[in-house]
Amino acid sequence: MPLAQEQPDFRYVPRGVDAEGRVTMNDTRFEASFFVSGDQLIQGWRPKTVADLLPADLDALFALQPTVILLGTGTRHAFPAPAVMAAALTRGIGFEPMVNSAAARTFAVLAGEGRKVVAAFLIDPGA
Repeated sequence: MPLAQEQPDFRYVPRGVDAEGRVTMNDTRFEASFFVSGDQLIQGWRPKTVADLLPADLDALFALQPTVILLGTGTRHAFPAPAVMAAALTRGIGFEPMVNSAAARTFAVLAGEGRKVVAAFLIDPGA
């Protein structure tokens, strides 16, 4: 499904999410977990599933100083452990888990508004 066709003011644009939850940003399809802000994309993020996610995994996201983190949980919506959510919320950072397709669409809208948003996508290459 195409997500954005116009030229935005931010560098990384979600273009689609396939049935397996793999995300296409600009012209690159990602087969493993990664996270992105309006001007930075970091590949090789350790967790593959919500169950793998630890509070320490969010430290690299916090370094980008977002006001909100969108957590793409793959093809199924799931909530991470309470300690993971608390790691963001106690810092005053919004934390919204959702499926990858919803995270991609929401990222495009919030980044387009100039918000300090980070989207982190969990992609399990073995699934």
